[in-house]
Amino acid sequence: MLLQNIKTQGFNIEIYTEDFKNDYISLTDIARYKNKDAPRFVIQNWMRNRNTLEFIGLWEILNNKDFNRVQFYTFKTEVTEYLMLL
Repeated sequence: MLLQNIKTQGFNIEIYTEDFKNDYISLTDIARYKNKDAPRFVIQNWMRNRNTLEFIGLWEILNNKDFNRVQFYTFKTEVTEYLMLL
Protein backbone atom coordinates (compact mmCIF):
# COMPACT_ATOMS: atom_id res chain seq x y z
CA MET A 1 0.00 0.00 0.00
CA LEU A 2 1.38 3.39 -0.99
CA LEU A 3 1.15 6.24 1.49
CA GLN A 4 1.08 9.88 0.45
CA ASN A 5 0.70 13.02 2.52
CA ILE A 6 -0.86 16.33 1.69
CA LYS A 7 -0.52 19.35 3.91
CA THR A 8 -3.36 21.82 4.24
CA GLN A 9 -3.84 24.62 6.75
CA GLY A 10 -0.90 23.31 8.76
CA PHE A 11 -2.20 19.72 9.05
CA ASN A 12 -0.88 16.58 7.39
CA ILE A 13 -3.54 14.33 5.87
CA GLU A 14 -2.54 10.80 4.90
CA ILE A 15 -3.81 9.27 1.68
CA TYR A 16 -3.46 5.55 1.04
CA THR A 17 -3.70 3.84 -2.33
CA GLU A 18 -3.25 0.28 -3.49
CA ASP A 19 -3.87 0.50 -7.19
CA PHE A 20 -3.98 4.23 -8.01
CA LYS A 21 -7.72 3.85 -8.64
CA ASN A 22 -9.03 3.63 -5.09
CA ASP A 23 -7.70 6.18 -2.62
CA TYR A 24 -8.42 6.21 1.11
CA ILE A 25 -8.17 9.47 3.05
CA SER A 26 -7.63 9.42 6.80
CA LEU A 27 -10.73 10.84 8.48
CA THR A 28 -8.81 11.02 11.75
CA ASP A 29 -6.29 13.37 10.18
CA ILE A 30 -9.10 15.59 8.86
CA ALA A 31 -10.86 15.55 12.23
CA ARG A 32 -7.67 16.79 13.92
CA TYR A 33 -8.36 20.15 12.30
CA LYS A 34 -11.40 20.58 14.59
CA ASN A 35 -10.07 18.83 17.68
CA LYS A 36 -6.33 18.27 17.78
CA ASP A 37 -6.36 16.31 21.07
CA ALA A 38 -9.44 14.11 20.55
CA PRO A 39 -10.38 13.76 16.86
CA ARG A 40 -12.49 10.70 17.72
CA PHE A 41 -15.21 12.99 19.10
CA VAL A 42 -15.46 14.81 15.77
CA ILE A 43 -15.85 11.49 13.96
CA GLN A 44 -18.45 10.26 16.48
CA ASN A 45 -20.56 13.36 15.92
CA TRP A 46 -20.17 13.06 12.17
CA MET A 47 -21.33 9.43 12.26
CA ARG A 48 -24.48 10.46 14.16
CA ASN A 49 -25.52 12.84 11.42
CA ARG A 50 -28.51 11.75 9.29
CA ASN A 51 -26.87 13.09 6.13
CA THR A 52 -23.78 10.99 6.81
CA LEU A 53 -25.90 7.84 7.09
CA GLU A 54 -27.64 8.68 3.81
CA PHE A 55 -24.27 9.25 2.12
CA ILE A 56 -22.91 5.93 3.39
CA GLY A 57 -26.08 4.17 2.21
CA LEU A 58 -25.81 5.71 -1.26
CA TRP A 59 -22.13 4.84 -1.48
CA GLU A 60 -22.92 1.23 -0.55
CA ILE A 61 -25.73 1.03 -3.13
CA LEU A 62 -23.36 2.26 -5.85
CA ASN A 63 -20.32 0.21 -4.84
CA ASN A 64 -21.50 -2.94 -3.07
CA LYS A 65 -23.56 -5.37 -5.13
CA ASP A 66 -24.37 -7.39 -1.98
CA PHE A 67 -25.61 -4.40 0.01
CA ASN A 68 -28.82 -5.17 1.90
CA ARG A 69 -31.01 -2.12 1.19
CA VAL A 70 -33.94 -3.34 3.27
CA GLN A 71 -31.82 -3.87 6.35
CA PHE A 72 -30.13 -0.49 5.88
CA TYR A 73 -33.47 1.28 5.47
CA THR A 74 -34.68 -0.30 8.74
CA PHE A 75 -31.49 0.73 10.51
CA LYS A 76 -31.61 4.28 9.11
CA THR A 77 -35.25 4.69 10.12
CA GLU A 78 -34.57 3.53 13.69
CA VAL A 79 -31.53 5.79 14.04
CA THR A 80 -33.34 8.79 12.57
CA GLU A 81 -36.26 8.32 14.97
CA TYR A 82 -33.82 8.06 17.89
CA LEU A 83 -32.00 11.23 16.85
CA MET A 84 -35.29 13.13 16.62
CA LEU A 85 -36.03 12.18 20.23
CA LEU A 86 -32.77 13.71 21.43
